[in-house]
Amino acid sequence: MTRAVVFGYHNVGVRCLKVLLAHGIDVRLVVTHEDSPNETIWFDSMARTAAEYGIPTITPEHANRPAVLAQVEDCRPDFLFSFYYRSMLNPALLHAASRGAYNMHGSLLPKYRGRVPVNWAVLHGERETGATLHRMVEKPDAGEIVAQQAVPILPDDTAFEVFGKVTIAAEMALDRALPQLVAGTAPHVMPDLKAGSYFGGRKPEDGRIDWTKPAHEIHNLVRAVAPPYPGAFTDLPDGGQLRVLRTLRAFDRTAVHARPTLYRDGDAVYADCADGNVLRVVAWDGEWDGAPLPLA
Repeated sequence: MTRAVVFGYHNVGVRCLKVLLAHGIDVRLVVTHEDSPNETIWFDSMARTAAEYGIPTITPEHANRPAVLAQVEDCRPDFLFSFYYRSMLNPALLHAASRGAYNMHGSLLPKYRGRVPVNWAVLHGERETGATLHRMVEKPDAGEIVAQQAVPILPDDTAFEVFGKVTIAAEMALDRALPQLVAGTAPHVMPDLKAGSYFGGRKPEDGRIDWTKPAHEIHNLVRAVAPPYPGAFTDLPDGGQLRVLRTLRAFDRTAVHARPTLYRDGDAVYADCADGNVLRVVAWDGEWDGAPLPLA
């Protein structure tokens, strides 16, 4: 029986773990994270799923420690898998599996290597993303590609909605590739790293709206950080903040204000943008009395 150790977290971790089990992989150990009390936990629990299947689980604060390596080596894994684990694994761990270490990344590599690839893809207005199973090497998201599955990004999809699609794409890619990987016949294709870029993590402050940007860029920012992420926001004259949670492009309107302005028109709320285009603000959070509000 093929043995594996899984480093994983989040919905992708849960779904990919279940794929391994469905294919009869002997998962000897799951390494996951403790949930942070400072984070909204809207996703499935890797630890709870492993417990349901009776799989030993550890939650080390730092994965790249000798004690963790010793536990992994004791499992004598054929494969090591990383499914949305949030830490880079050092070479010693990558070499602990006799047949290699593989990661599931939430983009169509080599595009959007690095952190939070779904959010970056939405922010940049991409119409397609997906999931990529690839060999792990010391450089992040740079190893040979084994399988990919694309999904569409619709113009009004939020990152949360796209993440749901990417989770299914990850499950599909792994389910399709795993028999070949176990048999030793899976293709391994080196990516052209020049065809994509590396992106870092994002902070809540990155959701601040720059109202000098065109409407479509503001719309993409709102989609990229909409709940359960922290949300896009703008400062209010009284020192408070207004969170802009959902927008739609109002293609049938032109701006009626000379500068970016939030205002009501009947039962609807609109934001005139600097390029003369208009967004309809579908959802927001904050103290606003409904009077026209200059935004820049």
